[in-house]
Amino acid sequence: MSEKLQKVLARAGIGSRREMEDYISRGRVTVDGKPASLGDRVTPTQAIRVDGHPVQVASEEQQVCRVLAYHKPEGEICSRTDPEGRPTVFSRLPNIKGARWIAIGRLDINTSGLLLFTTDGELANRLMHPKFEVEREYAVRVFGEINDAMIQRLRTGVELEDGKANFKRIKALPGEGINRWFHVVLTEGRNREVRRMWESQGAVVSRLIRVRYGDLLLPKHLPAGGYTEYPLAEVNYLRNLVGLKDEVATLVKPEDRTERRRRLASMKRAVRKHQIAEKTPAKKTEPSAKPNRAEPAKKPTATKGQAGRGNSTQRQPTGKTPTREGRG
Repeated sequence: MSEKLQKVLARAGIGSRREMEDYISRGRVTVDGKPASLGDRVTPTQAIRVDGHPVQVASEEQQVCRVLAYHKPEGEICSRTDPEGRPTVFSRLPNIKGARWIAIGRLDINTSGLLLFTTDGELANRLMHPKFEVEREYAVRVFGEINDAMIQRLRTGVELEDGKANFKRIKALPGEGINRWFHVVLTEGRNREVRRMWESQGAVVSRLIRVRYGDLLLPKHLPAGGYTEYPLAEVNYLRNLVGLKDEVATLVKPEDRTERRRRLASMKRAVRKHQIAEKTPAKKTEPSAKPNRAEPAKKPTATKGQAGRGNSTQRQPTGKTPTREGRG
C-alpha cells in the first residue's frame, strides 16, 4: 500500500507532518532520485532521501511502536551529538535495527527525571503538540520568599517572552525555609517554561525533576541514567491519548520478580560503569624530561681551571695566542 510522503517521513521521526510538507515544498526531499512534490505517495520499496541522507522506510504495519522510559540525570543534553563534547541522553539508549529512538519532548541540561523515547515519529509529534494537552508534572525546589499572591498569579497566568503561561495545578509540599518544594502541572512543553515562570515572580528554581508524563510515573527503582521499555498496555495508553490506533505487537518479554531484579542490578552496574568512564579524564602524554636521542646532549661549559683540557668541541682558529684561560 502507498502512503502520503509526509506521513511516512513523520513516522520515521524526521519531523511533524507540517514540517515535512515544508521540506517537500523546498525541494529537500527526493524519491528514487527525483525531487518530491506535495501530494506524492510512496511505498516501502522506494528510496527516499532528505537533504541527501537516506530514510529508513517501513510501513505502519511493519513497524512496531516501542516506548522507553529514561531517567535523565542532570548534566546530559537531549541532542544526538554535541560539538562541546557534553554527554547526551542518546548515548545511554539500546541500539536498534531498522528504526531510531525519538525523544518525546526535551529536558534542559540542569533538569532530571522522566524522559520518554519512541520509535514512532507520529506518536512523538502528537504527544508534543499542545492541542492534545498531555500533562507533565514536575517536582520543583524554589529559592526565595513565596507568598499566596505569587501562587495565584502562576495559576491564572504570567506573561513570558513567547506568550502567556500558567500552571494547571500547583501544590506546596510540607516544609519551611527559604528553599521550598512544589509540584506543578503543565499541558505544554515550551523551552525552560517552568524556570521562566518562577523567575517572573522573582524566585529561582534550584532543582527541577519531571516525575510524570500523562499518567506514566517515573519508575521508583529506575536509577538515574537507566531505562526501561514499556509493555503493550502503556504503549497503547499513549497512543489512545492522542488518537492513534492500538499497537498489536511488542518486543517486551514477560519476566518474573527474580528476572526483574537481575535486570535492574545489571543496569545499575552498567550505569555506574558509564558514570566512571565519563568522569575519568583522558590520560595526557607528558613530554619526556630526557634529551632527544636525535640531538647530542650539550656538554657542560668548562670551568676556569678546566677550560682547554678534555674539551672535545672543535673551536674555530682565531689567529690569536691563547691565554692561560684558553680564550683568545
